[in-house]
Amino acid sequence: MPCLYFNIRITCMQQQDKELLRKFGKRVRTLRIKQNKSLNNFSFNSELLTSATLSRIENGLVDLKFSTLIKLANALNLKPEELLHGFFYKYEVDLQ
Repeated sequence: MPCLYFNIRITCMQQQDKELLRKFGKRVRTLRIKQNKSLNNFSFNSELLTSATLSRIENGLVDLKFSTLIKLANALNLKPEELLHGFFYKYEVDLQ
């Protein structure tokens, strides 16, 4: 059964995907801010991601590739598993 999301009809799974990306983006932003780095400073120093890409990730607007996840972890001086630490998300299935 479709769900309403920003007045657009999308599937519940698509809505859950968007929520997952928002939560991940918030985690990335929190980790970047903990390192006292601005968006531009972080992107300039990492040389792996543009500030536009990082902004889109932090705002949950992009479903990033695995290679981007690795670049992001490297830019944060973390192992990928550290980037995902404590990040649990379980999809809910709507059988209606």
